[in-house]
Amino acid sequence: MDDIVIKAENLCLTFETNDGPVHALKDVDLTIDKGEFVSFIGPSGCGKTTFLRVLADLETPTGGTVCVNGMTPREARRKRAYGFVFQAAGLYPWRTISGNIKLPLEIMGIPRAEQKQLVEEVLDLVHLSGFENKFPWQLSGGMQQRASIARALAFHADILLMDEPFGALDEIVRDHLNEQLLELWAKTNKTIGFVTHSIPEAVYLSTKIVVMSPRPGRVTEVIESTLPKERPLDIRESPEFLDLAHRVREGLRAGHEDDA
Repeated sequence: MDDIVIKAENLCLTFETNDGPVHALKDVDLTIDKGEFVSFIGPSGCGKTTFLRVLADLETPTGGTVCVNGMTPREARRKRAYGFVFQAAGLYPWRTISGNIKLPLEIMGIPRAEQKQLVEEVLDLVHLSGFENKFPWQLSGGMQQRASIARALAFHADILLMDEPFGALDEIVRDHLNEQLLELWAKTNKTIGFVTHSIPEAVYLSTKIVVMSPRPGRVTEVIESTLPKERPLDIRESPEFLDLAHRVREGLRAGHEDDA
């Protein structure tokens, strides 16, 4: 029980709009244990991002319960139990990379000497040492996203929530960042929740893949990965990888058929 980091039971979220209610999430049951890398995959509008936003206290559920580190999402936010990486890097252009990473530390009132040490640590983790005095516009898209990850890591939260962070990047850069993310996860042993539209990305990164249905978003299948923790890129050509990818694809197809 102590290993459970995230637990949702009968979680529902309905948005009230001028055109009527939109049922974003329905009866979601999910448990995530400490140190797991969990990907959420499903069609656009299925509630993947909404679920992450509920965990981050950016959306309020209309039914069911959800716990983050044994707390409500609001309590977890106040205790800074997680870092959040959005689809866009969201770096302030007038601040250096170091200044962007320091921002949450400044807000938290952490002493300057400690801020400097934390920034150095996370820049090293994301392979950006030496770029601390650059401005965002001087970095590539992939480097900007790594800086965004560094900012989310800076205050040592146990949980990292990532909303399709590599979706806008080209395939070569994306592959490279996938490798680096697995390396970072191995070093930090954080619990990661990761939204993606890419089946290969979900299979390559995850210990557990959560397949979601079209709206209203439901968990139709949870697929446990059988791949080893160390995963070179060429593992994607292995029969085991291809079998897992096939299972995810079939799960997505079944979710569509159930909704039809």
